[in-house]
Amino acid sequence: MTDQDNSRLEAEGDAAADFLEELLDILDMDGDIDISVEAGRAKVAVVADGPSQDLKRLVGPDGEVLDALQDLARLAVQSETGEISRLMLDIAEFRAGRRDRLAEQAREAIAKVQETGESVALAPMNAFERKVVHDVVLEGGLLSESEGEDPNRHVVVRPSA
Repeated sequence: MTDQDNSRLEAEGDAAADFLEELLDILDMDGDIDISVEAGRAKVAVVADGPSQDLKRLVGPDGEVLDALQDLARLAVQSETGEISRLMLDIAEFRAGRRDRLAEQAREAIAKVQETGESVALAPMNAFERKVVHDVVLEGGLLSESEGEDPNRHVVVRPSA
């Protein structure tokens, strides 16, 4: 990654952080904002100073509110930079925890496919979740693909050829 790419991603993170700080002020919520660059995209995390119950309201059931806030943060970045953003937003470590649980589900599916030789279909997931599973399956040496249409799009883990 070039210094120019890194600077652009840091600018995306700063723009998203400004938006999120204003949102937290309006909602009278406390939280620290961490900005980083990971895997070629800006990552912004809102973390709690103390108990994170307030912030969990910004995650919502199954991360639905978090997904909407991520879209809004991406729009805020786009309006400031003029560029489409692939920024990732995490609040109260929801995505980090979800990533760990999905990786475990993927490892269980890999074991089942290796044991039976048959494909395993997982429950419907959003794009972020499917990407996590695809990465774990690839590391495990098997094949995976997404099937179906949203909101029922899911990953199928298959034996390697």
